Amino acid sequence: MIEIRNVENIALSDWQNLLSHSPTASYFQSPEFFDFFNSLSFLETFGWGVFENKILKALVCGYIIANGGKLKRYFSRRAIIHGGLLLAEDVEHKHISTLLDVLKKELSDKAIYIEIRNNFNFSQYKTVFQEIGFEYHSHLNYKVYTRDINIVKSRYSESKIRQIRKSKEQGVIFKLATTQRDIDGFYHILSDLYKYKIKKPLFPVEFFEKFVQQPNCYLFVVTINEKVIGGIACAAMPDKALYEWFVCGNTEDYNHLYPSVFATHKGIEFAVTNGFEHFDFMGAGKPDVEYGVRDFKEKFGGELVDFGRFVFISNPILYKIGRTIMKFNQKLQR
Repeated sequence: MIEIRNVENIALSDWQNLLSHSPTASYFQSPEFFDFFNSLSFLETFGWGVFENKILKALVCGYIIANGGKLKRYFSRRAIIHGGLLLAEDVEHKHISTLLDVLKKELSDKAIYIEIRNNFNFSQYKTVFQEIGFEYHSHLNYKVYTRDINIVKSRYSESKIRQIRKSKEQGVIFKLATTQRDIDGFYHILSDLYKYKIKKPLFPVEFFEKFVQQPNCYLFVVTINEKVIGGIACAAMPDKALYEWFVCGNTEDYNHLYPSVFATHKGIEFAVTNGFEHFDFMGAGKPDVEYGVRDFKEKFGGELVDFGRFVFISNPILYKIGRTIMKFNQKLQR
């Protein structure tokens, strides 16, 4: 008998057991992630699990978020699921379809669309997603396998090796953020990056203030003469993956110190030192679309993968209006 439960009614032992044995396990489908996001004031969390004969077969958790003023928030309501579904080794199509049906039923009135950002290859289940109305969109990513630092560095581009060497020679320091000053310095640089270059919404500073308090979350800053000039925020799935969630550098004033290059390199080095299988760049854009961030990430020698995203649009009209508003706002920011 199949049973659906809200994640708040799922025993921690059941969740942890699935996470320990699932071939699609990621930090973003862990109890730690859910508890962290449940503590944030600017979004709403959700999650469900599918049981058969009292055994957890599939689970999903994520959040609903919107940005801007009242009108803009109405048109930007979206449900985001990082990592992809958490599936048992013996999961069946009926378990996945049941979970997707729950997402549609419970979220369609709250979010204009649902986006599942995969960290694994779900191609064998693509037909199940499509039957429920989730459309597949290609989306690239880079993964750097981090078992041997010499092999990792041998795959860096010559330009990145040279830039990292110059950073070290000029006294750039990489350290764990320990003070509010570190967090504020990092956030100021990151918010400028999102406002003027990426032109996408960024979480409020509350996210990073709570991020540093979480198990398996690391905020590192790059400094020169005790001034923060960049950094990297990483989440971790112990022994498995270190995820580059956010990275930035003050290139306007300190481009000659290559802060974002140094932060990325030291993040990869941290993954090697601490026994992670790979360093996950968390996205490299759409294929066949120019994307400067992808060009940057490519230089670190990772494997290019296309695990894509599954998207269900619950309100096509509002979705089109929202996309138009977003593109208009991006043009205004140029």
